[in-house]
Amino acid sequence: MSYADQLFINMCQDIIDHGYSTEGEKVRPKWEDGTSAYTIKRFGVVNRYDLSKEFPAITLRRTALKSAMDEILWIWQKKSNNIHDLHSHVWDEWADAQGSIGKAYGYQLGVKHQYREGMMDQVERVLYDLKNNPYSRRIMTNIYVHQDLHEMALYPCAYSMTFNVTKSPDSDRLTLNAVLNQRSQDVLAANNWNVCQYAILLMMIAQVSDMNAGELLHVIADAHIYDRHVEIIKELIARPTFDAPTVRLNPEIKDFYAFTTEDLIVENYQTGPQIKNIPIAV
Repeated sequence: MSYADQLFINMCQDIIDHGYSTEGEKVRPKWEDGTSAYTIKRFGVVNRYDLSKEFPAITLRRTALKSAMDEILWIWQKKSNNIHDLHSHVWDEWADAQGSIGKAYGYQLGVKHQYREGMMDQVERVLYDLKNNPYSRRIMTNIYVHQDLHEMALYPCAYSMTFNVTKSPDSDRLTLNAVLNQRSQDVLAANNWNVCQYAILLMMIAQVSDMNAGELLHVIADAHIYDRHVEIIKELIARPTFDAPTVRLNPEIKDFYAFTTEDLIVENYQTGPQIKNIPIAV
């Protein structure tokens, strides 16, 4: 099995066996039929993935890697908050009639700020520091902007990336690592999707910074399985597993803003069957 499979199976089993149930409590999410969407949850789940060893895609079912990359490009490269710039429908339920999700996600990354070095948005700042001051301990983004929360269709779930550079004694190149902070996660619908898209982001930024991709540390404050997902999860984690796929980027791309999903190369990705029509709580 892939290392990501093992982490995912262990995490899900731990939530089911030792998690706290919110059944009967006052909760915000609802199912499509209007009933409350309860969860079994664990606080403070931390998973570590070493991209130098293998790409962290589960094989229990297929994660749509190019669609995951498309969403991360929508947020980090296009810095868009409009679903018409996205090639999937994952955000449709939160968009208004014009397609906007408000001042959320890509909007926040695109806001320019005045620094000593000039006007930059958060992505530009990361790329600048990795080029000019890679050992800085201040290379991070944060899109959980309190004064704009009331204008967001959904408060950011994955809200912060902190980048940190190390160097292996047997390499001439620096290694780029990152911490992904997430306040909340629907484990069935989003866990490996988020892991894979931020792994791809780390790979892209490492490549254009002339570094190797290292570790992705994923911190989830509230990792939960919805009540209507429990049986699906039990079936999923009992499935056969396969070796991790080989995932790499077109090495010719040196500009972060030049990447497209065509530059993602996925080989030998063998998986179990897809799960269709997963109910989503809103």
